[in-house]
Amino acid sequence: MNPNEFGKKLGIGVRIAGRIAQQRVQQSAAGPAAVSNSGPHPASGPQPIYTAPGASAAPRIPTPAAAQAQVRNLGKKTHSYTRAAGRGIGGFLRPFGRVGGLLWLEVTGFFFGLFAIFFAQNIWRARLDYAAGPQHNRFLIGCVLTVIFGYLSISAFWRARRR
Repeated sequence: MNPNEFGKKLGIGVRIAGRIAQQRVQQSAAGPAAVSNSGPHPASGPQPIYTAPGASAAPRIPTPAAAQAQVRNLGKKTHSYTRAAGRGIGGFLRPFGRVGGLLWLEVTGFFFGLFAIFFAQNIWRARLDYAAGPQHNRFLIGCVLTVIFGYLSISAFWRARRR
């Protein structure tokens, strides 16, 4: 099937589905007398599901009480639709969350490793002054930071491996 044909057919389908949904909302806004659980009332005749764009359909004007009921029900429906959409998106993203968590641990472990290497270079430069000298404090600080960032790097990779 040609992509253009598919797009046209999809667009037509979406427009028809939108019109059907609009008609059903209008029917439900008319109140419980207009819509029953058993379908349309036999005396009223068949209810159209789809009205062609050129055809005229008599607009139904809801009473103020029916309009208020529609607004209350719309809030309830929107809440349930929002909850359902949240569940759907959460279910879709759940597998990506595990992979994202692993990737996060590995990236942070890598950067902690880079910092550990940087501080290890400072230790190497100040290695001759480890006991006493002008760079003694820098050497000790470099040792402490190398150990800390080395631990964080190794633990991040270890946690990623355990998952």
